[in-house]
Amino acid sequence: MENMLRKPSVKTTAAALPPRPPLRQVCLVWFGSCLAIMSIALLSRYSDQPWVLGSFGASCVLLFGFPDAVFSQTRNLIGGHLVCSLIGLAFLKFAGPDWWAMALAVSSALAAMLLTQTVHPPAGSNPVIIYLTKPDWQFLWFPTLSGALVLWAVSRIYLKLCYGKR
Repeated sequence: MENMLRKPSVKTTAAALPPRPPLRQVCLVWFGSCLAIMSIALLSRYSDQPWVLGSFGASCVLLFGFPDAVFSQTRNLIGGHLVCSLIGLAFLKFAGPDWWAMALAVSSALAAMLLTQTVHPPAGSNPVIIYLTKPDWQFLWFPTLSGALVLWAVSRIYLKLCYGKR
């Protein structure tokens, strides 16, 4: 318990920048993320369902730019988005559309992602998006789950084709 209460260590020197990726890799990341957002945008347009969520742009940064990062894994992508949207919706419906409830929703979503080991940083913005748009419970399925599944599928197929990654 004492370990958990210690202050995080703070480094006094700036971390070195990672090496710049090769131009070919940057182009592949650009095209893959474009393809993923295009897929959910087209599904939205032709199905009359809201498949697009603002945080999905940041999800693409992780899925295509850092596919091996823990935050990019399937459990984190899908679980993080679902957990955060569920908590955002619950706070909106049961605590109301007040500023303090939005703050509690965001911090509760972060805590829940940590407890469930589904941390996906872009999903942390889902409660804010929910408080700005005030959707109903359907938001959990469209766009949260449906859009996250499409991003996952496009990223996995694309990465397999381009890099041979699982």
